[in-house]
Amino acid sequence: MERMGFLTAGTWCVDRNLTVDRWPEEDTVARVTGITLSGGGSGCNFACDIALLDPEVPVATQCIIGDDQNGDFLTDVARTHGIEASGMIRVPEAQTMVTDAYQSAQSRRRTHIFTPGTADHLCPDHFNPAKGDARFFHLGLPGVHPRMDAPCGDDANGWVTVLRAAQKAGHQTSLELVTIDPARLREIVLPCLPHLTHLVVNDFEIGALAGIETGTGDDTDIPAVIRAAQDILARAPLELVAVHFTKGAVLIHRDDQTPLLVPSVALSEADIKGVNGAGDAFAAGLFLGLHRSWSHADSLRLAHAAAAVSMSSLGTYTGMKPAGTCLKLAEEKGWRSA
Repeated sequence: MERMGFLTAGTWCVDRNLTVDRWPEEDTVARVTGITLSGGGSGCNFACDIALLDPEVPVATQCIIGDDQNGDFLTDVARTHGIEASGMIRVPEAQTMVTDAYQSAQSRRRTHIFTPGTADHLCPDHFNPAKGDARFFHLGLPGVHPRMDAPCGDDANGWVTVLRAAQKAGHQTSLELVTIDPARLREIVLPCLPHLTHLVVNDFEIGALAGIETGTGDDTDIPAVIRAAQDILARAPLELVAVHFTKGAVLIHRDDQTPLLVPSVALSEADIKGVNGAGDAFAAGLFLGLHRSWSHADSLRLAHAAAAVSMSSLGTYTGMKPAGTCLKLAEEKGWRSA
């Protein structure tokens, strides 16, 4: 039987997406100029993005939520987007995780402040990767869930335990990361590498994992990104490593060590309403291209197009459109020069 679709697992939370005029210093005031409520977290964002990019692709999820109003909100998000949600487990002992996602209109930089709630309770027992016949298993977020971050039996952490079970069940595996202290990121994620098929990260994350300074934002050092990606690919039997940054993305495949660089969409400042969730949108576009057996270059173009469309909305996935529409809009905007 041919495997199809996606199983997303891990972080589901309620996002309060807030735009502020500027990020304030302590003991000063900033003004909120926009606010939206949406689902958030890698499990939610990736699932919703895939469902909106291609409603014909089956998507399921596994996570925990509280037995509260915010939990009701998230089950409604899953139902509205056609996500198979029998794996969303209600835990009465904690409130649903909530994240206040601030974006400064002045700097375009993001600041996330979260109330952990259910995040502190997630553990390997809440996952069943053997359920269903999805092709891709997408897990996150290390550094946010202390019980998952901790050792589990003989494993370095619970992420290793779940990823190993997912590979045993026949899934291709990936792990969504979050920006935390580089040393802590390496401590948690490096043991996971042998159990990953794909690694899709940003320039900071690949640099943190490899211990190589790569720069960030508009100042990304692309040759350093390539060295870091090659370093990670040499450490574990990953099929590919992809790294996205403001101006483009680099992909290196194990069968062809030639780095593939594809520029991003040429967005103006006026085009960008919010950047929260853009990384999830990039990953969703890339993996949808892989699911469709597209070339790596075309898959990266869809990834960039999905990220660009995501940034047209303050919410993490609320601006997403079908894949064909995303690509058409990207062509209209044009692509950055390599």
